[in-house]
Amino acid sequence: MAAAIDLERPYLLENTVQEYAWGSPTAIPELLGAANPDGKPQAELWMGAHPKAPSHVLIGEEKVSLVELLEDNPRALLGKNAVERFGPRLPFLFKVLAASKALSIQAHPNLEQAREGYRREKMAGIPDNAPERNYRDDNHKPEVLCALGEFWGMRGFRAPEEIRKDLLDLDFAGAAQLAAVLAEDSSGSGLKRFLRRILETSRDEAERMADSAAFHCRNREGDRFMWVGRLSEEFPGDVGALAPLFLNVVHLKPGEAIYQGAGQLHAYLEGTGIELMANSDNVLRGGLTPKHIDVSELLNVLIFEHGDPSLVERETGEDGVVSYSTPTSEFRLSRISSSRTRTYRAPAIRSVEILLCVGGEAVLSVPGGTSLPIRTGASILVPAAVARYEILGDADIFRADVPFTERT
Repeated sequence: MAAAIDLERPYLLENTVQEYAWGSPTAIPELLGAANPDGKPQAELWMGAHPKAPSHVLIGEEKVSLVELLEDNPRALLGKNAVERFGPRLPFLFKVLAASKALSIQAHPNLEQAREGYRREKMAGIPDNAPERNYRDDNHKPEVLCALGEFWGMRGFRAPEEIRKDLLDLDFAGAAQLAAVLAEDSSGSGLKRFLRRILETSRDEAERMADSAAFHCRNREGDRFMWVGRLSEEFPGDVGALAPLFLNVVHLKPGEAIYQGAGQLHAYLEGTGIELMANSDNVLRGGLTPKHIDVSELLNVLIFEHGDPSLVERETGEDGVVSYSTPTSEFRLSRISSSRTRTYRAPAIRSVEILLCVGGEAVLSVPGGTSLPIRTGASILVPAAVARYEILGDADIFRADVPFTERT
């Protein structure tokens, strides 16, 4: 069945919603126009071919797994250029992320670390689904997140002297000892010892530190102090509640985006956004979670540099498409705004694309061929074999694709 599908036309997708505890019960249902009568937390909508939750392509009355389609038709689906660079698999995973409480403090390995870590744990006989496993696959996981509304997160270390000043000023239980680590060494090595000291704190000491820090942050002006209080309430006794004092707190406005490369310590705190990443599930955690934390492995992959977290640069093309610039070759995020007076026309040379409509209604058509009505919440697979397509109507659409790169 899959081999006979016409891949010179687009198809609607049916996707999986992940119900993690930190998810919002309203954001994704409202986007999809779907009911959530039980009020369950709906955290992520996955669009792609990850084996954990692949999308299904709607073909008439049938549903075909995108993984199955890729196995039978890699070049028609992905494009020759993408297959030559990444093999017969979709190199990205596209998501809607909706957080009503904080995700874990985390970082992702680079490609070499992921391959070595996966090999090492495989040889040790640790099952792929074991809770103590660090590496679920052999791929890296760079990611970009674009805010759909107000969005809060943390990314990268603050300057050591700023961290030390806050610690001494707040003077909560254990603050002076932490400040002393940075007083001895404010380099990357000092930051590493500082973080190790926090992460290896005993449970009893962590509770004292977190409770004391939250108390001393009350009535202080500043986003970082506000978030220490909120995180200590959401994660009682978790030393990760101190993170806003040593990580940069980021407040994204709608349309703004942030990029997480390998080794960047970060956390998403609250809000709804469009997330695009390499197709991996490798996460090394450092707090705000009941899940497995491997302190040594996390410290091994982290980059201990400090600085202000810069937002992703946006560039608007002549066709009105806004592109989000990242250094990653597996994916590219862009935003198409079509109208009834301006038709969007896709370029002739493309890779596979997944489109997600986040507002309005439009019609996607292949000249001389298929027309596909799209509305808010609809996601569409556009195979690389589709020669051209057009979008006409008032719609706001995010696009995930693989940037075309000349082989050398």
